[in-house]
Amino acid sequence: MAGIFAIVTSEILPIGLLLPIAAEFRLTAGVSGVMMTVPGLVAAVTAPLATAFTRSTDRRTMSLVWMGLLAASNLICALATDFWMILGARILVGIVIGGFWSIGPGLAGRLVQRSRVGRATSTIFLAVPLGSVLGVPLGTFIADVAGWRAAFVGLTVVSLAVLVALACTLPSLPAGGGTRLSAIAGSLRLRGIRTGLLVTFLVVMAHFATYTYVSAFLEGVTALDLGAISAVLLAYGVAGLAGNLLAGATIERHLRATFAVAAASIASGTLLLPVFGAHPAGALILLMLWGFGYGAVPVCSQTWLARASGGTGEVGSVLFTSSFQATISVGALVGGAVLDGASTVALMLIGGTVAVVAATLIVLSRTGARR
Repeated sequence: MAGIFAIVTSEILPIGLLLPIAAEFRLTAGVSGVMMTVPGLVAAVTAPLATAFTRSTDRRTMSLVWMGLLAASNLICALATDFWMILGARILVGIVIGGFWSIGPGLAGRLVQRSRVGRATSTIFLAVPLGSVLGVPLGTFIADVAGWRAAFVGLTVVSLAVLVALACTLPSLPAGGGTRLSAIAGSLRLRGIRTGLLVTFLVVMAHFATYTYVSAFLEGVTALDLGAISAVLLAYGVAGLAGNLLAGATIERHLRATFAVAAASIASGTLLLPVFGAHPAGALILLMLWGFGYGAVPVCSQTWLARASGGTGEVGSVLFTSSFQATISVGALVGGAVLDGASTVALMLIGGTVAVVAATLIVLSRTGARR
């Protein structure tokens, strides 16, 4: 969980630092959003490759390697003298996401008793909302006080601390055969897998096309400074933590209903933000609704794909990681184009519409499953 927390925070931290980084390197907000596009694209490719090519390597060893690369990437960002150095470091983040994410959640079943696997998996996925609750707001606050480079220095320290903790506590975890590329490709013939990937694409697209640039909306429309933005993002993260905990209690028996509610919450938050987001109170409430919905998305998507794949090895985790990260990349890229070509208001409306489509598809898939 601590490892994924460090990875999630490293991946989404630029959302809170978008404006100061853009200002220093004289970029538009849309162009600086490429910092979110690059790791997502790299992770989508490396997730199946890293898992397949390291299928005979001890998972403890690979976990240590990934965390070492994460520390290096954050240090490069902190020392970057050019925007291209940051993008190079973000490539390393993408490699880490593809490798660590693909094996991390699947290790729960090897570290605890069978009766506690569900709870252990949910605990691992707590890292996602915790990254929003602690990582991004704290990083934004540090950037406001000491500069954006200090935030990456802090992440470097966190990554090294997790590396040491893993080395001291994680037992040997032989690969056990791993997952071949043919098994991953073969799973795409399953209807449940295809539906799950489509739903994941739509929900994550709606979220990251808009959330990547939420700081630009809060500054330009709500008229908040960087310190106030960090407070709003903190509230968003707390709501996401609540959404994750609730999803953990309901997905076992009501997976599709939980997923549909999550998508509907994201849709409501993004569609109403242009209407009520000019007022700080309205923006705060809607961001919390939005965060509550997104907090449930990763665990819903992972569970859906794991069930659809029949729990075969690491197939579900690989598909989840690859599809999720590819969509983050596309979402950030599309969102940046809309932002630079139109406005943050138009971006929120488009993202909300996509989330509505996702929620509708989930409901329809539930009906089809019953039939």
